[in-house]
Amino acid sequence: MSKSPKYLIAGLGSIGRRHLRNLLALGETEIVLFRTRKATMPEDELAEFPVETNFQEALKKHQPDAVIVANPTALHLDIAIPAAEAGCAILLEKPISHSTDRLNELEAAVQKSGAQVLVGFQFRFHPGLMRAKQFISAGEIGRVISAHVHFGEYLPAWHPWEDYRKGYAARADMGGGVVLTQCHSLDYLPWLVGKVESAWAFVAKLSDLEVDVEDTAKIALRFAGGALGSLHLDYNQQPPAHYFEIIGTKGSLQWNLSDGATRIYRAEKKEWEVHPLPLGWERNVMFLEQMRHFTEVVRGNAVPSCTLQDGVRVQKLAQAIGESNAHGQVIQLTP
Repeated sequence: MSKSPKYLIAGLGSIGRRHLRNLLALGETEIVLFRTRKATMPEDELAEFPVETNFQEALKKHQPDAVIVANPTALHLDIAIPAAEAGCAILLEKPISHSTDRLNELEAAVQKSGAQVLVGFQFRFHPGLMRAKQFISAGEIGRVISAHVHFGEYLPAWHPWEDYRKGYAARADMGGGVVLTQCHSLDYLPWLVGKVESAWAFVAKLSDLEVDVEDTAKIALRFAGGALGSLHLDYNQQPPAHYFEIIGTKGSLQWNLSDGATRIYRAEKKEWEVHPLPLGWERNVMFLEQMRHFTEVVRGNAVPSCTLQDGVRVQKLAQAIGESNAHGQVIQLTP
C-alpha cells in the first residue's frame, strides 16, 4: 500500500478515543469518525475530524481501508458485517458481539471478501503474558496441569466521568454483564493453556450495584490437553485484583496486574525468578502495540495475531457459561 491508509472509527466512547489517540501517535492522519453522538465525553479532541452519521454512506463516500469497531457490544455486528463485505481490515473490539447470533454472517462476509480481522484482546500485548506464553511453549514448567484466574473490579470506578448504570457493561440490552465485559481471561487462558473442551459455571447478580446483568461468576474449565482451569470474575471487588497462576509438572507461573511482573518457579532450582515489566511501561502501551500491529495488518505486512476465529471461540465459551448456569450442567464445546 503506497498511500496512507484511511481509518474509520465507529464508536467514540473511552476505547474508541484511545484508539484514535494511538493512531495519531503512530502518525496515521487519514481518519473518519462514525458517530451517533451518544457518548458522554467532551467533544474537543474530535472537532478536527470528518464525521458521518450513516455507516453505509460513510463506507461508500470515504472507502476506508480499515474500520475500528468500538461501539457498544450489542451493536458490533451492525458495523463489522458491512465493513467485512466492503473488504476493509477490521479491528473488532472484544467481545465480538453479545451473542453467537449472526456470527456465521460475519464469517461468511470475511471469507468472501478476504477482509482481515484483528480482535481487540489487548492483554495478548502485555509483556508479562507474552513472557508467560514463551515459558509455557518452551516447556519451562512442564505439562500444564491446572490454571486459575481472579479478575475482580469495582464497576462504578471504571469510568468516573459517567453514570455506571448507563454504561454498556451494566446493561443487558447493550451486551453487558461480567462474563462478556471481562472476557479477556476467556481469551488469554486458552491462548496460554490450550483449547477449552468443556465448561461449568455459576453466574449471578449478587452485589448492591444497580445493574440488570450478572456481576459475579465462578467458572470451571477442562482443556483439550486434560488440564483443569477456574476463573473468578466480578464487578464488586475493592480494591481491584487481577492475577493468574498456572501449575505445571515441573514448576509454576504467576502473573499479577498490580506490578505486571511474571514469576516462574522451576522445581529443579527451587526458587522464584521474577521478570518485571520494562522500565517506564504503562497500560496504554498494550493498546499502542495492538494498534501498531493493526496498522501493519492494514498495510498487508502482517496477519492478525488474534483472529476472528479466536473471537468466535470466546463468544461460544461465554454462551456455554450461560447455558451451564441456566441448566446446571457441564457444557461440551464443539471443536
